[in-house]
Amino acid sequence: MEVVLDWKSIGSLLATLMFLRSALQDLLPPELRLFLGFLFGRLVAAVHPTATIIIDEYDGSSPNELYDAAQSYLGSRCLAASPTVRLCKAHHTPHPVASLPTSHTAVDSFQGVPFRWTSHAVKRSSAASNFFFPYGHHHSTSAAEHRSLELSFHRRHRHAVHAFYIPHILDEADRLRLKARERRLYTNRAALEDDHHRLWSSVPFAHPSTFDTLAIDPALKDDLHADLLSFAARRDHYVRVGRTWKRGYLLHGPPGTGKTSLVAAIANLLEFDVYDLELTAVTSNSHLRRLLVSTTPKSIVVVEDIDCSLDLSDRKKKKTPKPGHENKPDQPAAAVVHSHGVTAYGRGTVSPSGVLNFVDGLWSSCVGERLMIFTTNHPERLDPALLRPGRMDRSIHLSYCGPAAFRVLASNYLDVADGHELMPEVEALLQEVKITPAEVAEVFMGCEGDGADAAMWKVVEELRRRKADGGGMPMVAVPSRRRRGRAE
Repeated sequence: MEVVLDWKSIGSLLATLMFLRSALQDLLPPELRLFLGFLFGRLVAAVHPTATIIIDEYDGSSPNELYDAAQSYLGSRCLAASPTVRLCKAHHTPHPVASLPTSHTAVDSFQGVPFRWTSHAVKRSSAASNFFFPYGHHHSTSAAEHRSLELSFHRRHRHAVHAFYIPHILDEADRLRLKARERRLYTNRAALEDDHHRLWSSVPFAHPSTFDTLAIDPALKDDLHADLLSFAARRDHYVRVGRTWKRGYLLHGPPGTGKTSLVAAIANLLEFDVYDLELTAVTSNSHLRRLLVSTTPKSIVVVEDIDCSLDLSDRKKKKTPKPGHENKPDQPAAAVVHSHGVTAYGRGTVSPSGVLNFVDGLWSSCVGERLMIFTTNHPERLDPALLRPGRMDRSIHLSYCGPAAFRVLASNYLDVADGHELMPEVEALLQEVKITPAEVAEVFMGCEGDGADAAMWKVVEELRRRKADGGGMPMVAVPSRRRRGRAE
């Protein structure tokens, strides 16, 4: 039998439904209505098991960090699989970065769970753009569109998404961002009257030193390499034991033994920025604290020749100057040493306690993952308080060139293997003669273009001469790094 609905029939049906709805609300108790609603929700979930999370580009007028992180994450995952991607390369970044274009979809899998990402964009009305971006930023393409990412997955994985997948996206995006960024070498500016000036100036960091090219003892090199990687991977351990995620190294040894090259190799290994702190430009302990808190995580704070920059000798051995032995008026104002170890620079003072608090005080915990490296040619001049564990976790001695270090130098500069005919004599002489890796490198540089054999002979001649002179006479007197203005 054919059923024909006219407007009268539709009106009667709607009236009946409204009557039944009112009757159910009046007759059924609230508990039963809630139970029926729960059953209806489960029925809908069984028919449509997909859950969706919407990630907008902006939260009101503030950028949504999760949106940028998801775009970075998807760019690294979908570049090879998706038919269409958007590429963008920022200035000074080494590689282009991919992202998901508008109205496109990418698939992902995490811990065996499939996910579907879709990019959406809706044109804003001019009124909406003026509301969210009242200062003219809506002229850009991103501001003229309301962009979002839609994440779809099965409902039963909702907990895994919030507890594991989204934190994984944020961590992976941080790693990608750090890898793609241009690393910088910072140096502190002199203090000015205006407290709002930039505390650091920077240049691109492009030092070529790596652990493969370091001319130091192989056992020490392997130990340091493992220690650094362990430090970088132990954030959770530092949090669990209640310690600041930082590590301190004291590099000491004669000039020219590779302290600066080691710092550069560490920065290249961990992909950290480098902050070269010049204490002679710091006017007070508070200025020193401001410099510390303005550094970024994943960085190395380096103080070279700490014994030359500040009087950090053993405070227990300090004595009040005798009458007539005070600093004379003609002493340079850039480094006036007072009693109790306070050193004045310009208009202010930096005290040893200020430096110690800089290394491991409360302010040192405000930055995050960081290495602090001090270098010195004379560790015996330093206060033991600076060297205790927690401030300087490791004391690393870099000594004169040994056979293993020489082989690395010969390979780097001359492409000479262990089998060179002069190598046994060189190694025998190095057991008796003191020569730094920097001096060996200088010999090799001076023989550029003459061939490997000529360079090896030149080193043998220099070692023989030093042996005849007593084993320790340098080729050229090496002045202090601070006087020359470059690192040893």
